[in-house]
Amino acid sequence: MGDLAKDIHSRFTSHRVKALLNILYTANWISSAQTSYLKSYGISPQQYNILRILRGSAEPLKVQTIKDRMIERSPNTTRLMDKLCAKQLISRIASEADRRVVKIKLTNKGDELLTSIPSDLNQELLKNLSEIEAEQLSTLLDKMR
Repeated sequence: MGDLAKDIHSRFTSHRVKALLNILYTANWISSAQTSYLKSYGISPQQYNILRILRGSAEPLKVQTIKDRMIERSPNTTRLMDKLCAKQLISRIASEADRRVVKIKLTNKGDELLTSIPSDLNQELLKNLSEIEAEQLSTLLDKMR
């Protein structure tokens, strides 16, 4: 990956326009790399995110809580969870007090899958940035939002 103008064969009307397009282009590049990497584990980046959210919680979570914590908020979160349930990576727990409330928990199989995925899966994507540059980039992205 090199200069955006060369990569997409385009000129930009301003540095702000180039920055915005660069963010979108880079986000797609990251997403494609993660999708390709996680494919061998049989899950998508969104499913990986759900599993990580559940692993980080001390107790089962409501579906809405999981949706709120997701990096990429998706209208098909329930479908993603259906697939994870079918693979026995998560399980649904119905509330005894209110049948409409369902909580989700990570199964042992889901935890084992997460453990098998190297924690440095994104390191290759970040190899060209120093820690200081990564901090600067993060600060600028926070400022933009």
